Amino acid sequence: MKESLNPESLAPLDLKIVRLLQQNGRLTNAELAEQVAISPATCHRRTQALVKAGYITGFRGLVAPQKVGRGALVMVGVVLDRSTPESFAAFEAAVAELSFVLDCHLVAGDFDYFLKIRVGDMADFNRLHGSRLIALPGVRQTRTFFVMKEVVDNRPLDI
Repeated sequence: MKESLNPESLAPLDLKIVRLLQQNGRLTNAELAEQVAISPATCHRRTQALVKAGYITGFRGLVAPQKVGRGALVMVGVVLDRSTPESFAAFEAAVAELSFVLDCHLVAGDFDYFLKIRVGDMADFNRLHGSRLIALPGVRQTRTFFVMKEVVDNRPLDI
């Protein structure tokens, strides 16, 4: 198996394993082996090799945000006061410590970063915004987008 993350570099069997696990990470090794028509021992070795090579980066359960009081999804565009490696590093280190930030992406365009945040409601977000977000290092401006409807979220990669 090659180290490249190009799906064409994967053997067809390994690509099938990746696709199946992406659709259902709860498959047992025996179920997975049956679906790809190999022995459980071979399936386990191939799956572990995919993990070791970085094709599979982890397994986790997806939690229903509404069930745990985090039904409001908020996207926040952030503009920093300077575009220097030091200001980016300081911001990234600080935002990595905020457990309520689900995703943080450096982007090109009108913003420097986009943050994905889950909160209970607008009041929760207002509290976090006023006390934590605008206090992050180098933040000059934020623009908030409350998500009205999640049309597609966390879709498996089309590989």
